[in-house]
Amino acid sequence: MNNDRHNLHCAALKARPWYQQSSDEIFAELRSSPQGLTPEEAQTRLEKHGPNTLPQKKPQPGWLRFLSHFNDMLIYILLAAAAITAMMGHWVDTFVVLGVAVINAFIGFIQESNAERSLKGIQNMLSNEAVVIRNGETVTVPGDALVAGDVVMLRPGDRVPADLRLLDVHNLRVEEAILTGESTVVSKNSDVLEGEKALGDRLNLAFSGTTISSGTASGVVIATGRDTELGHINDMMSQIETARTPLLVQIDKLGKAIFALIILMMTGLFVFGYLLRDIPLPALALSVISLAVAAVPEGLPAIISIILSLGVQSMARNRAIIRKLPTVETLGAMSVICSDKTGTLTMNEMTVKAVVLTESQWRVTGDSYEPEGEILAEGPCNGLSAQHDPVMTRFLSTLDICNDSQLQQNAAGHWSIVGGPTEGALKVLAAKGGVATGQATITSKLPFDSLYKYMAVSGESQGQAWVLMTGAPDVLLSLCTYQQTARGSEPLNRAWWEAAITRYASEGLRTVAAAWKPVAQPGTSLDHDDLRQDMVLLGLACMMDPPRPEAVAAIHDCQQAGIRVKMITGDHPETAMAIGTMLGISNSGKALTGQDLEQMNGCQLAEAAREYDIFARTSPEHKLRLVKALADRGDVVGMTGDGVNDAPALKQANVGIAMGIKGTEVTKEAADMILADDNFATIAAAVKEGRRVYDNLIKTILFIMPTCFAQGLLIIIAILMGNLLPLTPVQILWMNMATAATLSFGLAFEPAEANVMRRPPRNVGAPVMDGYAIWRVIFVGLLISVSAFVLEAWLQTRGYAPEFIRTVLLQMLVTAQWVYMLNCRSCDHFSLDSSLLKNRGIWLVSAILLVLQIVIIYMPLMNALFGTQPLPFRYWLVALMVGGVLFMIVELEKGLTRRWRHA
Repeated sequence: MNNDRHNLHCAALKARPWYQQSSDEIFAELRSSPQGLTPEEAQTRLEKHGPNTLPQKKPQPGWLRFLSHFNDMLIYILLAAAAITAMMGHWVDTFVVLGVAVINAFIGFIQESNAERSLKGIQNMLSNEAVVIRNGETVTVPGDALVAGDVVMLRPGDRVPADLRLLDVHNLRVEEAILTGESTVVSKNSDVLEGEKALGDRLNLAFSGTTISSGTASGVVIATGRDTELGHINDMMSQIETARTPLLVQIDKLGKAIFALIILMMTGLFVFGYLLRDIPLPALALSVISLAVAAVPEGLPAIISIILSLGVQSMARNRAIIRKLPTVETLGAMSVICSDKTGTLTMNEMTVKAVVLTESQWRVTGDSYEPEGEILAEGPCNGLSAQHDPVMTRFLSTLDICNDSQLQQNAAGHWSIVGGPTEGALKVLAAKGGVATGQATITSKLPFDSLYKYMAVSGESQGQAWVLMTGAPDVLLSLCTYQQTARGSEPLNRAWWEAAITRYASEGLRTVAAAWKPVAQPGTSLDHDDLRQDMVLLGLACMMDPPRPEAVAAIHDCQQAGIRVKMITGDHPETAMAIGTMLGISNSGKALTGQDLEQMNGCQLAEAAREYDIFARTSPEHKLRLVKALADRGDVVGMTGDGVNDAPALKQANVGIAMGIKGTEVTKEAADMILADDNFATIAAAVKEGRRVYDNLIKTILFIMPTCFAQGLLIIIAILMGNLLPLTPVQILWMNMATAATLSFGLAFEPAEANVMRRPPRNVGAPVMDGYAIWRVIFVGLLISVSAFVLEAWLQTRGYAPEFIRTVLLQMLVTAQWVYMLNCRSCDHFSLDSSLLKNRGIWLVSAILLVLQIVIIYMPLMNALFGTQPLPFRYWLVALMVGGVLFMIVELEKGLTRRWRHA
């Protein structure tokens, strides 16, 4: 007891893995025995090494998460402006600016996930209690009190409480899909294994968190808590750092660039005004603050959050639940989707697809456990249907009677299986064939065992006594002497059956054989020797976990959109390649296994991740390494899955996608998006929506930036020329907030462009503001500001008061921004097309803006607060006419610059 438990495990693993050691060697290594530990020894180990639980990190306080949303360059400028206006006593300006910053923080805070609950989800998968042998006596102890060396008893329905080396095994079958991804239950034994084995091939180990499907066993605890395979997944997840999404990275760069530019402009303007224009310091400070308020797109963070929120709502209506807001736009940038096979691309419900009899072959329609479908003959079948073929009837009856599973339907009409998925598939096939077994009486049974790989029963029905058997084809072929035909039995043609098994295996189908023999009297004590004489092979049931029909179309859509789909599964390579071919995954003719990946260094893995699309026999570590390798190559990676084994890779991926119905809580909490219908096709729809949202975000930024630049230019030119400020700071804030709260969202409702799913993913490294966007900012900014000064000069020649002139300019600038929003609907085509009528969002925000302008211009209280005056109607027409001219100039500019933009 001088070494701690962790060092004990490491030392043993360095010598030989647990599955390569005998029970005597393991008991010696763990200082235990088949009678278990003494209670005193167990308590000593528990106190020394800690409970059988997983470590969890402390969540960040809510107030700290809220304050983190003020950590933005643009918000810093607003907070500084609010502080200066407060010192100057301009409290209206102060509260408006602070209100914008606080509202933006609240939006981000509300949209974010309140805490990381992934580790808690894994913790909940640990067993609450365990039946153990302590000092030779069977006792029940809390699951967290288990220690290495404890001997645990396992029964059907139990959740394995820790990693165990199995000792005494009786027909034990374990559901390990949460760890390995395999849809079939695994038959366990206690035999010592030779050589390196993948996680799913360690048949003498039982892993924490998996479930006992049938049988019983005892096992010695070899790992608890963080040392288990489940704990290893927990550690991997806790070490993964969440990467920032492409949009947030680019927005940060844009914010820093704007921050630097505005600081430079403010400094230059202050120096110029103070030294060359001799402007009084209070007036100059107010002008500089006006510049900051005018040029800062203070609503941009909130606008981006709200547009993403609208995308979240749209996706939710289409059964895609977004847990993390920026995921919306990241979906549109995905270049690779790494998908788990079982339950994601396939239905996770074994289904018989073909039947092979001695004289006929049949195809079976229908998917899932729903007993709907037909058994259709291929080629000659004596002109008989499946229901009237005597060999088929005997075959189906055997599958139905020699079967421990049950087919049931819940109140919602959903069909499910109680028992193993392979037996369940055979039960469903019998139901599709409409067999009537009558009052079959079973007098004796040999349960399925992985040692002999078959199940047999004896009994009678309809006056016929029999022995029935189902199991592995190679075993039944060695036991059978005859094969069944419509005329009776004939000598077995083993070579023909082996060729049939090979042919269907190449299609990714697993085969189960059925055999029978008539007897004079039903036996009461069936023995293995009874199966070595006169057995008659009936046929083969060829089954698979079928691809989801909608997944085939979804994969085609993704590949058409330039997104490469890769299958990463725990299944065998041949099965994975066959399923990949059915799904239409490119490059499905070759596959790599997890063992292949373990031999690769970083460079080799990166090349393999690029070249191969099918990866089989993979563990959670392999999935995680593949996702990292793809991300390091610059790909934006999506990872789908439903089991605990997928959770680390989901968390590492740019977009983790979990199944909502069959997915575990751990997987859902690690994911960025949850498919409420478990439909892979929902991903393609989400990608389309993500691309639409990103396109509209770019249109919105292209709308906001030139208008902010134009407002800043108005202040700069006025100070340089020594003129009166065209608008007061509070009027600028009104205009910014009125347009940001309305017009910015009109573009959010624009429909997806026609080619959105026929173009490659965008370059996530490209800046949000490219060369053309910068040109558009300068061009439109100058256009609007020059128009405003021309209008101001014209109004001054007519002798109007400053308040009246500012009101006209306010209306003109708002109108100019409205028409420019229409310009931004399309960068390539004329904006006033038929789709404008379908965008009800634009008309709604236009109506709201009209009401707001009427309020500020004609309501006396607003006149007093904002320094405006009522305008005659003709000046509304003047503003509209100036806006119309600006609209046509920008539309003309689109045509002239189109070739440059697409060069």
